[in-house]
Amino acid sequence: MAQYFAVHPDNPQQRLIRRAVDIVRNGGLMVYPTDSCYALGCHIGDKSAMERVRRIRQVDAHHHFTLVCRDLSELGQYAIVDNIQYRTLKASTPGSYTFILKASREVPKRLLNPKRNTIGVRVPDHSVVRALLEEMGEPILSSTLILPGDELPMNDMEEIRSRLQHDVDVILDGGSCGMEMTTVVDLTGDMPVVVRRGKGSTAPFGLPA
Repeated sequence: MAQYFAVHPDNPQQRLIRRAVDIVRNGGLMVYPTDSCYALGCHIGDKSAMERVRRIRQVDAHHHFTLVCRDLSELGQYAIVDNIQYRTLKASTPGSYTFILKASREVPKRLLNPKRNTIGVRVPDHSVVRALLEEMGEPILSSTLILPGDELPMNDMEEIRSRLQHDVDVILDGGSCGMEMTTVVDLTGDMPVVVRRGKGSTAPFGLPA
């Protein structure tokens, strides 16, 4: 049975954040709110927890996980960022974006796109996530909380608890955070390419919002 923590969306209680992080560090899987929608999160180095995410979402080995980072400095440890890419990232973070970049050697191989050696990274604008990341001191390995057969991510906490209380270890209830996924932008080429339009405006990339 998952532990359930009701956290304040703007001023999350530090004791609850610390307990959630302890669970994740010990192999646990959490549901947590972000600036786009709820997500599943685990420790970056925990292969078993990662496989649990795959089972819950019923995705294969080609599923792209995202590294959720505190800031651009931390992001730069896990992705290779040149000056042009950095300016793009600085103009659009924190925010509801996932960026595809070439991965650094810090990223476990099992997380990479096998053909391109890329990784999805993001810096969200949400107080609960910032508190979790600050306490962890490293990125959260993350995947959108959308279950098999559903068209949209889950947002209703009663439904989340009912469907996932036996599959995850901790649920952080930060209230409604929407059901619109991040905008995904590929920065590996000469120009940014919007792979998926989502909550984040595409205006920073020279495209209609």
